[in-house]
Amino acid sequence: MTLFMNTCVFFVKVLTLPLYVAELAGLLSFYKRVFPRFVYNFTLAYNEMMKEKKAELFRNLDKFFPQKGSLRILELGCGSGANFEHYPTGCRITCIDPNPHFQKYLEKSMAKNDHLVYDSFIVASGENLKAVGDGSVDVVVCTLVLCSVQDTRKVLQEAKRVLRPGGALFFLEHVMSDPSTWSYFFQRVFQPFWYYMNDGCDTTRPTWKHLEAAGFSDLQLCHIQAPLFFMLKPHIVGYAVK
Repeated sequence: MTLFMNTCVFFVKVLTLPLYVAELAGLLSFYKRVFPRFVYNFTLAYNEMMKEKKAELFRNLDKFFPQKGSLRILELGCGSGANFEHYPTGCRITCIDPNPHFQKYLEKSMAKNDHLVYDSFIVASGENLKAVGDGSVDVVVCTLVLCSVQDTRKVLQEAKRVLRPGGALFFLEHVMSDPSTWSYFFQRVFQPFWYYMNDGCDTTRPTWKHLEAAGFSDLQLCHIQAPLFFMLKPHIVGYAVK
């Protein structure tokens, strides 16, 4: 099966070669403009399917309120603000995303969720949070983000840096399937095409291994099967305490 899978992967890579060349030439930059619209529509459906899991996850935010003042949340890869409805009233939100074209969709979510205080929208990658001070937030949130960052280890390092001692990184991510399954086979085979169609998303990442190796003092992590397309069913959900 491994030989057959590798042959299929090679074939798909050949088919996507024009997309690779177009990306190198900067011809796919227009996709950055239209991708937020796709994400906005997708997150509406995703939120409905994952409503209970998200609610269960974010109930744990109560554990990380500071002794004084509001809960300070930094959302990495905020996209269109799909998590805002789950945050407690009065939280102060800083949003970061490398794609500036998400802003108009983000503003729609802000208007719907006026129980929160929005501090700023910063255009930056998760690997470079220099605009955020050391130990300046109580919680970092990333949902469906670590699948598409360029350096997962660096993103987790930056998340730890900006968290106060005792703060937490909350995550909900789709991950690699069990290598013995057909789901993993199709993840591997279609990954070259998936990458270009979903703005760098990688369905074959064992993200839980990066979290386990990141040096958090406490890691609460569960593997779940989400009610989604079979290639996206495997998820991890939980939080990691600095």
